[in-house]
Amino acid sequence: MSRDDLQDSDVLILGGGLMGSTTAFFLRQQHGLSVTLLERELVGRQASGTNFGNVRRQGRELFQMPLANRARAVWGRVKELLGEDLEFVPYGHLRVCYTERQAAIIEQHAHDVRPLGLNLEILNARQLQQRWGIFSPGVVAGSYSPEDGHANPRLAGPAFARAARRAGARIVEHAEVVQIERDGQGFVAHTADGRRFRAAQLLVACGAWSKRLAEQFGEHAPLDPRGPQMGVTEPLPYAIGPSIGLSSPIEHEGLYFRQITRGNIVFGGGLKGPADAERVRAASRPDNILRQMRELRRFVPAFENVQLIRVWSGIEGYTPDWQPVMGPSARVPGLHYAFGFNGEGFAISPGVGETMAELMATGQTSIDLSHFAIGRFAGDVAKAA
Repeated sequence: MSRDDLQDSDVLILGGGLMGSTTAFFLRQQHGLSVTLLERELVGRQASGTNFGNVRRQGRELFQMPLANRARAVWGRVKELLGEDLEFVPYGHLRVCYTERQAAIIEQHAHDVRPLGLNLEILNARQLQQRWGIFSPGVVAGSYSPEDGHANPRLAGPAFARAARRAGARIVEHAEVVQIERDGQGFVAHTADGRRFRAAQLLVACGAWSKRLAEQFGEHAPLDPRGPQMGVTEPLPYAIGPSIGLSSPIEHEGLYFRQITRGNIVFGGGLKGPADAERVRAASRPDNILRQMRELRRFVPAFENVQLIRVWSGIEGYTPDWQPVMGPSARVPGLHYAFGFNGEGFAISPGVGETMAELMATGQTSIDLSHFAIGRFAGDVAKAA
């Protein structure tokens, strides 16, 4: 391929999950920059399409709240923005707990997030039973976020990519990037089939595969691939609107579930399964699925005899401090990152995309990204040396 065959854009995005596809969409829709997105497989195939589908704000670190609020605003108009239905329903998000100690933590969180734009309703056991009537006697309290909800993760990533393409972005699937280099005009990405793409700015949004790319630019980003453990039951009479999660410091108790309009109960949470990023394989552990079923029945006694019909997993990227890597490179001008969302990225992905687009188009953003800077891991390398 000759140098004249280089395909130029203002921004080059590596990774076709939700972080990459939402950024591509907002770069075109709000800022008019030319964009090329390269995806090794199919858009939305990995973590973006295999997660639970929660659209929640509560339970996050306080410094994530601006991103979560921005994302919720996008979810509220996503059908209008994309012209497609992502099955987003604002039926609420409910967190409940088994102990008074955890109830106090939930109540404190509700107090802390109120000034940040999230009003949570605190409910005791009697109020929970009066409103939903499904929980075991062990559930003692909860907090309810009425404006949050859930969406279909299998639809979201491809829909944002299609909308970005309609807005003028170049979306290239089956384009595995094998090398990135810098030249006088920015970054050049070489694909396995010999194509080359150049842009003044580069966004690495490759999920669990981003560590290798960051290291090419001399930046350390510890990232552990893990597999969410997900399942779905047979359809039951439709009765549960909100997404519901258990708040507990005990990992094996972890559980969340939601009911879709067809009646099936989608669930996940707790211990993660094995994932191999190099072989692109993740597994559902039978012992963990059985644990989830036991916890589901402990949580809601009416699920005692419900039948499991399918399980699945995916590959997610986890950082040591459970916070994403998001924002500009600490070393290379024009380089940006958005990865490592620790199984919690689906809900905030439209906010991430809108924020990264704003940052790359204008050089600044109204949201403080300092907590997510990749430079926070630089000390790990120094200690190892």
